[in-house]
Amino acid sequence: MGDVAITVPVIRALISQHKNVKVTVVSRAFFKPFFNGIPRLDFFAAEPKGRHKGLLGIFKLYSELKELRIYAVADLHNVLRSKLLTKLFKMKGKPIATLDKARDKRAALVRSEDKVFEPLIPVVQRYAEVFEKLGVPVDLNTIEFPEKQELTQDVLSVTGEHNQKWIGVAPFAKHRAKVYPKDLMQEVITSLALNKNNKLFLFGAGKAEISRLNKFAQKHGNVVVIAGKMALKQELQLISNLDVMISMDSGNAHIAAMYGVNVVTLWGATHPYAGFAPFNQPAGNALTVDRKKYPKIPTSIYGNKKVDGYEDAMRTIKPLDVVNTVNKYL
Repeated sequence: MGDVAITVPVIRALISQHKNVKVTVVSRAFFKPFFNGIPRLDFFAAEPKGRHKGLLGIFKLYSELKELRIYAVADLHNVLRSKLLTKLFKMKGKPIATLDKARDKRAALVRSEDKVFEPLIPVVQRYAEVFEKLGVPVDLNTIEFPEKQELTQDVLSVTGEHNQKWIGVAPFAKHRAKVYPKDLMQEVITSLALNKNNKLFLFGAGKAEISRLNKFAQKHGNVVVIAGKMALKQELQLISNLDVMISMDSGNAHIAAMYGVNVVTLWGATHPYAGFAPFNQPAGNALTVDRKKYPKIPTSIYGNKKVDGYEDAMRTIKPLDVVNTVNKYL
């Protein structure tokens, strides 16, 4: 989800800066709301678990896309499916360009021995480079973010009126090594909730996460659990109206950033140097593990590698530092 959200500011800039360009985004139907309201953009829902599954499915997808009379193909994913699809277009003479994932440099950044701890080119810039290869360069320094979405009545029925500072909190991530300890997260939520000028909205999904969110919210009338109460389209309305989002290194950080919302990120096993920091956010908004105590950080690009002795690495990020960083925007 985060990878898709990162593409949004780039595509928005591409269309804004090149008036003769029309874009068709090919992705899962779930992500369609990310692109709502962008002019000259069509969304084509791919079904990799349905009619576009497997090798035959890729050929079917190619056949359907070919009918759109596409001029060029930008592969912003660089996985087996997307590479095969772009190869089919190339065989028909269409210009193609593929994302450079810089796998060698990523490997050097996360290895335990002889680590090369240097910042890589941000992924958002790598997306822009794909379009540059196709002859449509994108200037990421002149991004215009969309207006805040209008809050519809069904959203307001959950959030209440927007008469306080709105803070989003997304305390989960796919991998445990990227999740801030729950007791420390409780300190952050409690501290921010003590200010009655603030209203906090907790994001997550699934029964286990909702149960945890309800515990975070208990005893605080200005803390609202959003998980399970809204569809994605409604959540995007809310996120676009936040004053600040607190997130792990996860999709919610990038969703907020694509609306120009202030984002404070907490990094565990991963690190902003890998290039996945939310777009257009100050470096000081990324709170990272103390590498003097945990020098192997980052241990992986996606946080999916368990390293013995690093279970408590995120405890070096102090709740007060999180709160103070958030308060800059309140």
